[in-house]
Amino acid sequence: MTTRVLLATRNSKKLAELRRILDAASDLGQVELVGLAEVPAFPELPETGLTFEENALIKAREAARCTGLVAVADDSGLAVDVLGGMPGVFSARWAGKHGDDLANLELLLGQLADVPDAHLTAAFVCAAVVVLPDGRERTVHGSMPGRLVRTPRGTRGFGYDPIFAAQGHTRTNAELTVPEKDAISHRGQAFRELARTLAQLLG
Repeated sequence: MTTRVLLATRNSKKLAELRRILDAASDLGQVELVGLAEVPAFPELPETGLTFEENALIKAREAARCTGLVAVADDSGLAVDVLGGMPGVFSARWAGKHGDDLANLELLLGQLADVPDAHLTAAFVCAAVVVLPDGRERTVHGSMPGRLVRTPRGTRGFGYDPIFAAQGHTRTNAELTVPEKDAISHRGQAFRELARTLAQLLG
């Protein structure tokens, strides 16, 4: 029997990423992953949490409550060490407008203009959750440490990918192939763990 799982996002790239990872999870069984655009509309609560986990739970709990489906959500962002972990949960709206990748990236680089290269360490962080209609919840985490570069490079990926090189890599995330990025990314780590968690919960 196929289980319908809702990923509480309208981000088509996140949906495609989780579909790739779930498809590779041999122990998961038959799962149909759908996004918010594929279910009847319901009021989406603002992400008012102060941690990635809080924001992910806000989205998943509401999605499970309103649709009766197993709901999955994640919240992720960039934590820059010299900025005390910011932009953090504000990564997608660092420049004020949600989802303006170029403005966010340019503002961050401007803020770090006088910071020595040695202090440009950062990490992409992800919290992913699954909420079942019966109230069971699980949270998993992923982290990709690395450092920022001052000049954007690459055309793949999104968000801050063009200015972030993962630990042990000289290419930015936006220069990596999709399989290369999936293998090391914060979301890749969290979603693979989530797939294992889903397999346990769905029996």
